[in-house]
Amino acid sequence: MRVSKILQQRHGPLVSCEFFPPKTDRGEDNLWLCLRDLEAIRPDFVSVTYGAGGTTQDRTKRIVKRIHQETALVPVAHLTCVGATAEDIRALLSEYEEADIENILALRGDPPEGTDRFETTTGGFAHASDLIRFIRSINHFSIGCATYPEGHPESPAGVQDDLRYLKVKQDEGAEYAITQYFFDNDHYFRFVDAAQNMGITIPIIPGIMPITNFDQIERFSRMCGASIPAWLHERMDPIRNDLDRVF
Repeated sequence: MRVSKILQQRHGPLVSCEFFPPKTDRGEDNLWLCLRDLEAIRPDFVSVTYGAGGTTQDRTKRIVKRIHQETALVPVAHLTCVGATAEDIRALLSEYEEADIENILALRGDPPEGTDRFETTTGGFAHASDLIRFIRSINHFSIGCATYPEGHPESPAGVQDDLRYLKVKQDEGAEYAITQYFFDNDHYFRFVDAAQNMGITIPIIPGIMPITNFDQIERFSRMCGASIPAWLHERMDPIRNDLDRVF
């Protein structure tokens, strides 16, 4: 089922889960055990990331197809601009279409590991909005995008830039947006209000990050621009080395 249709039909809270593709076959086996347990909970959809710098494309593709074929879960495939030409992306989308995968989360993507800036691939796309326009031209997929209620780290004007970028993504064909995670709900509600005032009408789904390792959360947050409020530091600092208590 298309995520856009799920959103139209849903009257209560929507719940989805995001998975990072494991780097090993053993990790992939463990992921499948989790997915089987998750089936009983019946989330609205599950998404599979592309990995840092698009490094897990093959595993992402395999897992997304298998979720569709072997479970009752609705899969969403992440797709980035990193390291791919338009023809590379066209070929991948053709594979997904043949496998009856209907949902894509279109992202610019993070720079590959070891680099600190995004470089446009020759013959590829510079922005998520360009990728969205390309996917929309194929006219098969329900397309989601990302957005940043606290501003993307590379956005000179912070949140105002991200609001403008989100409007462009909507205009190019994105049907919903999922936010970067946040720990202060005010950031989300202010962003949604500002988006509506700019004519952004697509659903903006809040991203939630469970804290299982606070050191890791601090690293992630520095990279993605998510702020950690003082009250959370006060709660987590005394127990950060006791992972059982953190979780």
